[in-house]
Amino acid sequence: MMIQNKLKKMEYIVLFLLCLIGVIFSCSICILPKEPLREIKILLEWVPNTNHTGVYVALEKGFYREEGLEVSIIQPEEGGAAPFIAAGQGEFGFSSQEQVTFALTSDEPLPVVAVAAILQHNTSGFASPIAKEIKRPRDFEGKQYGGWGSPIEEATIKALMEYDSGDFTKTEIVTIGAIDFFAAVQQYVDYTWIYYGWDGVASEVTNFPINFIFLQDYAPELDYYTPVIIVSEELRTGEPELIKKFLKATEKGYQFSVSHPESAVQILLKHVPEIDPEIALASQRYLAEEYQSDAPYWGVMEAKRWENYARWLYEKGLIDRKLDAETAIDNSFLLGKEN
Repeated sequence: MMIQNKLKKMEYIVLFLLCLIGVIFSCSICILPKEPLREIKILLEWVPNTNHTGVYVALEKGFYREEGLEVSIIQPEEGGAAPFIAAGQGEFGFSSQEQVTFALTSDEPLPVVAVAAILQHNTSGFASPIAKEIKRPRDFEGKQYGGWGSPIEEATIKALMEYDSGDFTKTEIVTIGAIDFFAAVQQYVDYTWIYYGWDGVASEVTNFPINFIFLQDYAPELDYYTPVIIVSEELRTGEPELIKKFLKATEKGYQFSVSHPESAVQILLKHVPEIDPEIALASQRYLAEEYQSDAPYWGVMEAKRWENYARWLYEKGLIDRKLDAETAIDNSFLLGKEN
């Protein structure tokens, strides 16, 4: 009997020790130091707007943290993001096919590459108050255009007018700078260049009727990607897994914005409260249809469209060198590429 009692005590002691070891082991796992988050910077190309909603959603919902990333979103400097990305002052940047093409064909090419398209089609074009009766490019005749003074504006207007059998010499181009669209066409000029995803939608919200001419409707080669996400060539070759993690989280942010535009825009407004909420909501609903549009998956870019636009720039004398599209884009980091 005494032996049995001793055995029972021994069993209790062993059981207690096993439980104690289990508790200690579990606690040791809990207090093991976690892998530190990788700090990265995203440089925007413009003031925050609905083009950027996906990254704010990914930030707010912890998608970046799930990939081990601590993200800071930086507002733009003069000259766009490309020079800063090339110089290693940020890991990821917002840019455009136009800027990347100029960067890669300049006398001193910048080592940047586009890794994802935010929108699948160019939503920009020429807008005017409906009273101006500018319904097609040939209607630019006898009218005054206000822009920011870039040679590409003149080339684009001339090309569209020629496609529509218009006389380019009969329109006037003046430089007004980065002035508000509504102020510009009510006080200074007849038509200007806008993105429908913001100013076009704003005209609907504010009951300001406009005529709008999409570039892509008259010149398919002008259906370029804008904006795009860029990285440096050094990051592309040196840290491919980082790019994959970033784009995985970013795609989740944009897919959420497609499925839940109302919730997504509230996240944007939380981070950028100065945006007009009514215009932002209307813009978000519009862009929800544009982020992926007719592409097989979010972010993918067609080399042919890069080639067509670069050829157009070269033929118009806007760039001095031809572009090799394969050096300008890299779709291999996108999540959809693996599916």
